[in-house]
Amino acid sequence: MSKSEKLLEKIRNNPKAVSFDDLDKVLRGCGFIRRQPRNGSSHYYYTFGALTLSVPYKRPYVREIYVKQALALIEQATESEV
Repeated sequence: MSKSEKLLEKIRNNPKAVSFDDLDKVLRGCGFIRRQPRNGSSHYYYTFGALTLSVPYKRPYVREIYVKQALALIEQATESEV
């Protein structure tokens, strides 16, 4: 099991305590492209083909709803690759 797979399992097991950096690593590792916020916005945008996700930058943890949305999109992205 690679580091990215271990990190993804850790996030799946506890979606309430996920840092923005960990979520960013997993999303970019799965092939999502990150777009930086503009004009004072705190939301980062991740795209993978037609799939899009907006995640606000928040410390110490990203809200659980955004983590669950990210996990669902990761599942869709990996299904479309196979």
